[in-house]
Amino acid sequence: MLLKKIKLKNIRSYEEQEIEFPAGSILLSGDIGTGKTSVLLAVEFALFGLQPTQRGSSLLKGGKREGSVMLELEIDGKNIIIERTLKKEGKSIGQDSASISIDNEKFEGSVTEIKNRVLKLLNYPSEFVKKTNLLYKFTVYTPQEEMKQIILEKAEERLNTLRHIFGVDRYKRIEGNVNIFTSKLRDEIRTKEGQLIDIEEINKNLGEKKEKISLLQKNLEKENKILGEKEEQRKKIEKETREAEGKIKERENLEKEKEKANFILANKKDSFFELKGQIEKLAREIEEGKKLEFDEGKFQDIVKEITKSKGQERELQEKIMNLNSKLNSFAERKKEALQLQDKIGRLKICPTCLQEVNEAYKNNIFQKISSELGIIAKETEEIEKQKSLLRENLENLRKTAEGLEEKKSEEEIKKIKLQNIKEKQERAEELEKKKKQIETDIEIVSGHIKTLEQSILQFAKFVELFEKKQQELEGGKLEERKQEIKVAEIKKEIFMVEEQISDIEKKIQEKKQLKKKVDYLKELEDWLSGKFLNLILFTEKNVMLKLREEFSKLFSEWFSVLVPEGLSARLDEQFSPIIEQQDYELSYDYLSGGERTAVALAYRLSLNQVINSLLSKIKTRDLIILDEPTDGFSESQLDKMRDVLSQLKVQQLILVSHEAKIESFVENIIKFKKEAGVTKVEK
Repeated sequence: MLLKKIKLKNIRSYEEQEIEFPAGSILLSGDIGTGKTSVLLAVEFALFGLQPTQRGSSLLKGGKREGSVMLELEIDGKNIIIERTLKKEGKSIGQDSASISIDNEKFEGSVTEIKNRVLKLLNYPSEFVKKTNLLYKFTVYTPQEEMKQIILEKAEERLNTLRHIFGVDRYKRIEGNVNIFTSKLRDEIRTKEGQLIDIEEINKNLGEKKEKISLLQKNLEKENKILGEKEEQRKKIEKETREAEGKIKERENLEKEKEKANFILANKKDSFFELKGQIEKLAREIEEGKKLEFDEGKFQDIVKEITKSKGQERELQEKIMNLNSKLNSFAERKKEALQLQDKIGRLKICPTCLQEVNEAYKNNIFQKISSELGIIAKETEEIEKQKSLLRENLENLRKTAEGLEEKKSEEEIKKIKLQNIKEKQERAEELEKKKKQIETDIEIVSGHIKTLEQSILQFAKFVELFEKKQQELEGGKLEERKQEIKVAEIKKEIFMVEEQISDIEKKIQEKKQLKKKVDYLKELEDWLSGKFLNLILFTEKNVMLKLREEFSKLFSEWFSVLVPEGLSARLDEQFSPIIEQQDYELSYDYLSGGERTAVALAYRLSLNQVINSLLSKIKTRDLIILDEPTDGFSESQLDKMRDVLSQLKVQQLILVSHEAKIESFVENIIKFKKEAGVTKVEK
């Protein structure tokens, strides 16, 4: 992970400030209180949000209601931008919104969701997700005062903190969980052993139930035999009842057949009388038809007269049409003459010669027009008279034609009636044959009905027999049902006892399984509280021993770089720093301020290397932040910081210091100044 840029808005002493972080070593320089550490706190806030013990008021600028941090960084070649905001509501200040962009793909979520995504990008182990950023603090950034506090803590508290940092606290958790689990196992064993007390009584109850089943089965066999006899008797009566019922059904079928025959007979009689009426009607129509007279010659004369009349009608219509055409022609000539008269009356200049038209000329033309109009009127009147006469003749001709058409229709009707007489005679003969056939059918059906009536009388005795057998059958069924109930009751009792036996056997099986489980739980409890717990404690001891050896070696090396010759340092079994001078231990309280800072810084750097070695895949290996690492250093110790920085092989190193001498040790310097309570970066 490499930091690239951070934007602060209303964060502590910053109003709006953007700071870029180049690669290599960077010094955040400025007087005490100018806001250098605030930048580091803002970086931590952007990555992980507010910590459980951290208040929003420690970050939000006084008097402001909203603030924000935007951090741009690079992880495995991916450009990451994290944004978090603070908001004041009432008297409390809390986190408002959060987002993360990975190569321009933005995701907005809750503060916890964003933190989980950041931890995943940093490849922090899952057991550190719920911890308060300890891994970040002890691999990237720990304020120097907090490191001194760890050194001064009680040995057990420091060990617990280091277990937490190294992830070794899992062994303590395992030990506690094993003790809790084995305690619960012992309680469960006692509970299950109490459930095994009644096993002998259950076995005795099982024997009694099996004896009862044997007696019930013998009784069931006896009652089943009686039931079988009653079933046979009932089946015999059922057979006799079915036979009697069959005879009754035969009688019912005969009655249905008689009813059907009566229906057919009635239909035949109706058909007979209907045919008789039709024959009589045809006879009357034939007699009437014989009285008609039809003259074919007279009929043809009428047809010729009609044809002639139609020809004359067409001639008259053509003459009327010719007269109408002439009338139209006269009307057009009259219209043209009147238009010319009107035009001449209004004419003053001749359009041809352009001379004035005098009244004499106009009057001459008017006389010619008046003469022509008189001729048109006379000829029109003559044509109207001719037209009226033709219409009168046409009307008379049409009346004559209508009379002829009526006569023609009358003759045609006579002709058709005479033609139908022969058909009616043939139809009458057919109907007469059908009538005779129906008479024969009536005799046959009547005889069949008499035969059916005689057969029906013979089946009357079976009705009484059927009723008697039905009564016997009902009694037999009742007795059989009572016996079935008796058998069912015995079967039910057997079933219930078998269910009880099954339940008892199931309980016995469960008791056996419970006994096996108790034995298994005893073995498990013995193994956990003995072998497994000893193995865990042994493993923890060896892991801590290995860590202490590596940690102590690195601590001794870093300390030797930072302090004058004659002093040496190592860690004891509880990871407490031991400072020695010529084989004599020196109390931490008697060390100078610079020496204490050296102890804390050596502890910090060696802890960083151990964790990065232990968790080699975390993505914060290339970044170290040192906040005031030279507090109390002498001039000679400040000179040795150059050696320390050269040995820190990281891609990005950020130092916070107000020591001017440190500026010559780094590649990049970012200077801060504070004016009127607001921090700004000097350009």
